[in-house]
Amino acid sequence: MAALALVRVLIVDDEPRMRDMLRLHLEKDGYEVMEAPDGNEALAILGRTQIGLVLLDLMLPGMDGWAVCRRIRELHPVPIIMLTARAEEYDRVLGLELGADDYIVKPFSPRELLARIRAVLRRVPGHQPRPAEAERVTFDDLEIDHASRTVRTGGRYVNLTPREFDLLWYLAANPRRVLTRDQLLDKVWGWSFAGESRTVDSHVKNLRLKLAAGKAAGYIHTVWGIGYKFEVV
Repeated sequence: MAALALVRVLIVDDEPRMRDMLRLHLEKDGYEVMEAPDGNEALAILGRTQIGLVLLDLMLPGMDGWAVCRRIRELHPVPIIMLTARAEEYDRVLGLELGADDYIVKPFSPRELLARIRAVLRRVPGHQPRPAEAERVTFDDLEIDHASRTVRTGGRYVNLTPREFDLLWYLAANPRRVLTRDQLLDKVWGWSFAGESRTVDSHVKNLRLKLAAGKAAGYIHTVWGIGYKFEVV
């Protein structure tokens, strides 16, 4: 496979703060995000754009979440996860009977939401897992096996340090997405300090040298003044 497509998630919520928070965590996890403040806009977006999953708040102005869910189900097979502050069993059952694939009660942790999204997407026929969800992925002549933490390119295995492997895996998990050095420090190293951005550059340099036996060294592109992106061209 040349590259893995980003999953496009549509957030349907009338609260700008909630949309901003969801967008932040979804984009950090490698999803593409679109937003709608109400059901009519959501249906319009679904009518003109390929959406991989809908996060649907129940308490919407005008057409409520129940009606939006029912309408989406009549027109589109897209997975739906309902978001609501109402925890009653009746509401959960009704949402699932209307066609929702899952139901999350506010407040929820970003980690729980992302886990629920991955679980729902795994049940979608034909869904191609991203590296963050898969055990092994292949990009042209680069093979990354997360279970055994091995990398092969140019017909041979490459000996990477644990941090080099984690960096390559995270870059590959977000194909075509520009990632800043601070983002990579946060996601791969687990800490962020602006003065340490050279650490990322050093590891990328080592990765390219070790991947030079095949074409994979060229998959890690420098975005000058910003950071890096993984792209097979």
